[in-house]
Amino acid sequence: MKLLQDILYKVRLQEVYGNTDIAISGLYIDSRKVEQNSVFIAIKGEKADGHLFIDAAIVNGAIAIIAEVLPLQFEKNITYIKVNSTHEAVAYMAHNFYDYPSEKMILVGVTGTNGKTTVATLLYKLFSGLGYSCGLISTVQNQINQNIIPATHTTPDAISLNALLQRMVTENCSHVFMECSSHAIHQHRITGLQFKGAIFTNITLDHLDYHKTFEEYIRVKKSFFDNLTENAFALSNKDDKRGEVMLQNTRAVKYYYSLKASSDFKGKILDNALTGLQMLINKQEVHFRLIGEFNAYNLLAVYGTALCLKEDSEKTLTVLSGITGAEGRFDYIISKNQVIGIVDYAHTPDALENVLTTLIKLKKNFQQIITVVGCGGDRDKTKRPIMAQVACDLSNKAIFTSDNPRSENPMDILADMENGLTTAAKKKYVAIPDRRQAIEKAVKMANTGDIILVAGKGHEKYQEINGVKYPFDDKQVLREMFAKFE
Repeated sequence: MKLLQDILYKVRLQEVYGNTDIAISGLYIDSRKVEQNSVFIAIKGEKADGHLFIDAAIVNGAIAIIAEVLPLQFEKNITYIKVNSTHEAVAYMAHNFYDYPSEKMILVGVTGTNGKTTVATLLYKLFSGLGYSCGLISTVQNQINQNIIPATHTTPDAISLNALLQRMVTENCSHVFMECSSHAIHQHRITGLQFKGAIFTNITLDHLDYHKTFEEYIRVKKSFFDNLTENAFALSNKDDKRGEVMLQNTRAVKYYYSLKASSDFKGKILDNALTGLQMLINKQEVHFRLIGEFNAYNLLAVYGTALCLKEDSEKTLTVLSGITGAEGRFDYIISKNQVIGIVDYAHTPDALENVLTTLIKLKKNFQQIITVVGCGGDRDKTKRPIMAQVACDLSNKAIFTSDNPRSENPMDILADMENGLTTAAKKKYVAIPDRRQAIEKAVKMANTGDIILVAGKGHEKYQEINGVKYPFDDKQVLREMFAKFE
C-alpha cells in the first residue's frame, strides 16, 4: 500500500478534489480489473475512452480517479484529480507505486524501425553470457533470467511495464534490455523510467497510420534521446541519414557505430555467407553466426553498447560470436531436397529489401528466390504497394497473401498491394489470400536449392482475422509443406 500523495510525485496536477492522504492498493487503466481501494486512471485509447468507465471503476472499488475531463457529478468519499495527460500521469504514478524499479538496474532501450528485437535479444544473450542476471522486454517475449513471459505488445503499458521491472529487481536482474516502440514513446509508456543507455538502429517508413507523417514519426523517436540524462549514453547508427539528427539535442554522452562512416565502433564485412558473417570490428577479426549486412549493424550496436557499459572488448566479441539471433529473424530450415526456407518478421519495405538483398548476395546463380508476403490490415496502407514492388523486383517469383488482415477484407489488402505495380512486376506474382495455401504453392514451385522467403510474421504464432487470433506458425507450416512434398 502507498499513499496517493506519494504516488503523485512528478505528476502535473490541474485540479484536486478530495483527500490525497489515503492508502492505495493498486493502479488500473481497465475498469473491469479495478479492486478495492485502488486508483483508476481514465485513458483515451485508440478503441475506447476510459472516461466512459469512471462510474464502473468506482462500483468495483476505486477510491481515486485520475482523468483529463472530470465527471459533472462527484461521488462521496472519492478523490478526483484532473491532469492534462493521463498517459503521462499513469507512467509517473506507476514508477512511483512500484518503488522506482528502473533506478535499481542498468536499463537500456532500443528504438528504430528495424532491428529492435534482434539488438535487444542479442544484448540479453550477451550479458547473460558475460555472467550477469538479465531481463528482456521485447516483441517476441519478455524474459527474467531463463524464465519466459509471453509478450503481448512491443512495449507493455506503463503499469504492466513497471510491475515487470519491479519483478526483475526482486529477482536480482542487474541489466535489462527493452524495445522502445514509437507508440510506447508517444503514449508515455516509458515516461519516468531512468535509462542508462539508448540505441538508435535506423528509421524508414512505418506506422504512418498512427503518426500520420514521417516527420512526426522521426520527432517521436528523437524525443526518446532528447529526454535522456547526462548520466546516460546514446548510441546511434551513423550510416543512417538521420543517425546524427537523433542525438542532436540529447544530454547523454554520444557514441556512433557504422560500416561506412568513421565512428567509435567501426565494422567491416569480410565475408557474408549462409554460414554467418566474418567481420572486422575495431580491427579485431571475428566470425558471427548471424547473416546479412543488416545483422552486421545489429552486432555493431550490441558491441558498442557493451563497451559503453565498460565491458572488455575481447571478452564481448568472444561471447557474441557464439550467439544466435531472435526467433523469426532470418530463421531458416532446409528440406530433404535442399530447398532453403527462411522465415523473417520483415513487415516494412526497408526490412523486406534488406532481407532480399542479402539473399541475392548469398545465393548461387542457379538458385531462385520465391517470396511469400502480405501486409497487415488496419495498418499503414501507404507501404502496401511499395512492399509488393520490392518483393517483385528482388525475387524471381512472388506470392502475395494475407498477413494479419484484422478487420479488413484480405482481397482489399491484396488490391492495395497490386495497385501501381510496374508491368514487369505484374508478370512475376500470383495472389493467394489463404496464407497456408500460399506457402504450399511456394514449396510446389521450388526446385532443388531454391530459396523460399516467408516474410511478415516471423515469430508470431497466430493470424488475426476479425478480432480472433487463429493458431498459425509460418515456420511450422513451412516444415509441414516440406514434408508433404519430399
